[in-house]
Amino acid sequence: MSHQKQNPRMVDGIFLLNKSRGVSSNHALQRVKHLFAAKKAGHTGILDPLATGVLPVCFGEATKLSRYLLNSEKGYHSIFKLGVETDTADSEGRIISTYDASSITEGLIRETMDQFLGNTTQIPPMYSALKYNGQPLYKYARKGLDINRQPRPIKVYEYKIMSFRSGVAADLEVKIRCSKGTYVRGLASDLGQLLRCGAHVSKLHRFAVGPFSDEISISLAELRDSYSQKGITACDERLLPVDYALNTMPQVTIDNKTAARLQKGQSVLLSKGFNLEGEGDIVRVFDNNLTFLGVGSVRDSRVLVPKRLVAAKNIGN
Repeated sequence: MSHQKQNPRMVDGIFLLNKSRGVSSNHALQRVKHLFAAKKAGHTGILDPLATGVLPVCFGEATKLSRYLLNSEKGYHSIFKLGVETDTADSEGRIISTYDASSITEGLIRETMDQFLGNTTQIPPMYSALKYNGQPLYKYARKGLDINRQPRPIKVYEYKIMSFRSGVAADLEVKIRCSKGTYVRGLASDLGQLLRCGAHVSKLHRFAVGPFSDEISISLAELRDSYSQKGITACDERLLPVDYALNTMPQVTIDNKTAARLQKGQSVLLSKGFNLEGEGDIVRVFDNNLTFLGVGSVRDSRVLVPKRLVAAKNIGN
């Protein structure tokens, strides 16, 4: 079935891509944007080319809220290769040292992994997209330079052994749930250091980003197949509402007159007190028609301050 080329159009919503291995996040984004014929799109949270899994793509008004997805908890399944250390801490790097990991036991691994749970710090890998003097760190790494990096706070909620195959080069399958800014390659490398056997990531799959799981994501190949049969309709059917990513946030509803003032950037008084755990907590805001208006913060339990508003006329996918 052939389809005429679509002119770029306004699209609002979120598409959940299951990124395949060997594709950069930006390349995947551009392919999806092209199929949707979208004017504006961005992804939330880069996945290494080695990695597979959930890559939320935000279109139009949803791009205004992408920061809340970036701050979300992430979930990963990964396989660490113990006994082999690489310069990138993954299987695409150059092997820099090998060890005999045959004496490493599952009990010792579990005991060592427990040290990473909770609030801790991590030094970002040199092979990362973090900027130093305007350049990503990996560009310095490729020149053989090692830039001094400061430890950054992270939180590991879950770090669990799924399977273990012992040997001179052992395979450790793990499940990880962690905060934003956590590098799984860093967890693998640091674990290898503590076990004194070296380690790197051989496989990495992100199964969750905030409320999004890989169970409702689809691959680029699947999207193309649907597109070849149904055209642009196949894309639109896969769109999630703009506010879907925020569905765990508290919700406030305001009347339409108050909504008009809020959309002009004014703080407004709520008709009744709104008790949250702490002042300044973030809330989703809807008008009387249950149209999503954006995100605000509640202060002193009565004052609603606009934080990130969307164009209400574009909502409703």
